[in-house]
Amino acid sequence: MTAGKQQLKHLIQLDCELNRVKDLDILLERILFEARKMVGADAGSIYVMEEGKLAIKYAQNDSIQASLPKGQKLIYSLFTIDINTKSISGYVAATGAVINIPDVYTIPDSAPYSYDSTYDKISGYSSKSMLAIPLKANTGKILGVIQVINSKDKEGNIVPFTNDDELFVTHFADNATVALERAQMTRTIILRMIRMAELRDPKETGMHVNRVAGYSVELYEAYARKKAIPESEIQRNRDILRMAAMLHDVGKVAISDSILKKPGRFTPEEFEIMKGHTFLGAQLFTGNEQSDFDEIAKTIALTHHEKWNGEGYPGYFEGMKPPENIHENRGLSGMDIPLFGRIVSIADVYDALISKRVYKDEWPEEQVLTEIEKMSGSSFDPELVDIFFEILPMLKHIASRYQEEEE
Repeated sequence: MTAGKQQLKHLIQLDCELNRVKDLDILLERILFEARKMVGADAGSIYVMEEGKLAIKYAQNDSIQASLPKGQKLIYSLFTIDINTKSISGYVAATGAVINIPDVYTIPDSAPYSYDSTYDKISGYSSKSMLAIPLKANTGKILGVIQVINSKDKEGNIVPFTNDDELFVTHFADNATVALERAQMTRTIILRMIRMAELRDPKETGMHVNRVAGYSVELYEAYARKKAIPESEIQRNRDILRMAAMLHDVGKVAISDSILKKPGRFTPEEFEIMKGHTFLGAQLFTGNEQSDFDEIAKTIALTHHEKWNGEGYPGYFEGMKPPENIHENRGLSGMDIPLFGRIVSIADVYDALISKRVYKDEWPEEQVLTEIEKMSGSSFDPELVDIFFEILPMLKHIASRYQEEEE
């Protein structure tokens, strides 16, 4: 089979696979990976239109990734680009044109755009061939830009992207935008649910839930790879987990304002009422025809306050009806706590500690890490705490991606 036919076959398969991905972040990461794979690109980045600018969402680089310690992921700079013709990606977003550059360092002076070599200087990476494609909706609206870098031949030599490469990635981008628009709509719906909760509980912000979801996915992926879980299962669970983790505290919408918005500590009676947000949230995802998402969202809402030593809540009860005296209920412990509950528990506490709240300032990093370590074996699964520290650079990167707006 020729390379062109292989690309065409892969393209047809991808149309179906991308349509199964529901979460926006997981989809963007997958779009970039598949676009690079399709044309043998060593590196690349994907940008999305946000508030009139292009914001980088993911960057991938096989050469740099290969030099990192096992299990560590590439950390990339976060920035936005103006929509104008001065930069390559800005030009693509502004004009909707495809740009295929054999060597970014020999762009003629007559070209309206130029290449910013800052990243190459910082990373020590040498960019050469580049293909930049708009993510364009059927209406003509530009949703973002895919930029793939350094096409490699079978011998590993950097070569220009071909006309066929340009054709295949353009077609892929056209199909990917359909999945992208749907994922953006799904994210919007989830964030509207979060905003509803935020009206009740100021701590439950869109940035907070995005951070918790991001941490949770990274913890799960690192755990799953250690356990040799099949790649197809990892990818499916990452997609569902990221959306479900965002809704971990959605049950708080049913808790009284006098408790939710109390700035100080709860009384024992108030705390018992507050515990109810777990099973109240879980009830939102029950029904006769439950999906995998419903099941995982229910599990997370119900169990993310359980503790490894059994001193968490809400504990054991049948169905979705809690016992009358929930304060006397025995909490789940150890491996009886579902994996996703154990993961979101760490993610939620970590974000609470590093974040400023109406009742507290953010903790210093050293104090946060000491506290997480102290909670290993009591509140948290010790194995997951070990993984937490292994992937800490990526968790900090996620925190920087979803910063709260300055008041």
